[in-house]
Amino acid sequence: MQRCKLRQCRAACCLHGVWVGILEAEKILQSAYQIIPYAPPVLQDPASWFEDAQESDPFLPGGMAVHTRVLDNPKHWGGTACGFLRADHKCALQVAANAAGLHPWHFKPLYCILHPLDLDEQGRITLDQTSLLLDEPGSCLRPAPSPIPLWVTFEEELRYFLGDARYDELKNQLNEPS
Repeated sequence: MQRCKLRQCRAACCLHGVWVGILEAEKILQSAYQIIPYAPPVLQDPASWFEDAQESDPFLPGGMAVHTRVLDNPKHWGGTACGFLRADHKCALQVAANAAGLHPWHFKPLYCILHPLDLDEQGRITLDQTSLLLDEPGSCLRPAPSPIPLWVTFEEELRYFLGDARYDELKNQLNEPS
């Protein structure tokens, strides 16, 4: 598998929005002044950024999650999109972080960074439904002309979550002959 290209998929992954930990949502709201200049015009009011309902999620700091606002968007894949998705198909959270000189994922929720990776019932990083992802035209993954190990495809995310030392250790273990 290989990654999609933003210019081709136009952020199809943002179709349904994302679950955001309540502590992540608080961080985003506290940084609203940095995000608003990059937010889509319909979401200039931070009070409209998240749904009201909360759901339990043991893998997110604070143990609870809220969902990002999802808006009708006839120009986007599937006709809806996360409220943070801009007309240029970039995430307002990531654009704001870049503009502030921060890591691009500074404001991004865990599940946005992970996607299309996920967490299993024990909180381990996994990739489910691989064939489904490859067959889906709007998927964040595409068939590669030759095999690419997942730890290579998702190096940036794995380094972010595991740290460089742990990622390098994992890479060395996977490269060792059996």
